[in-house]
Amino acid sequence: MAKLHRVAENYYAFYCPGCEGNKAVPVKPHANGWEWNGSIDSPTFSPSLLWNVGGGNPTQPICHSFVKDGMIQYLPDSTHKLAGQTVEIPEWEES
Repeated sequence: MAKLHRVAENYYAFYCPGCEGNKAVPVKPHANGWEWNGSIDSPTFSPSLLWNVGGGNPTQPICHSFVKDGMIQYLPDSTHKLAGQTVEIPEWEES
């Protein structure tokens, strides 16, 4: 089943268990897009994904990860409960 959901042209979202919310990623050919392997079931994005750079929003965690083959590898500089862990991206649930 799909782990990504298309939210706009060249934008795909997945559920981030570390942040407990959805994350949208712009993909190429978007001007500021990430490389993406084209899979919605086992996605890989390159390079790493980083949200809330420098803790600009103190109410939100810093989330830094690699997404490879449908797995999220949270880097140690993430500030949420899954920092340093690797977890599977949950299946996308339509609401």
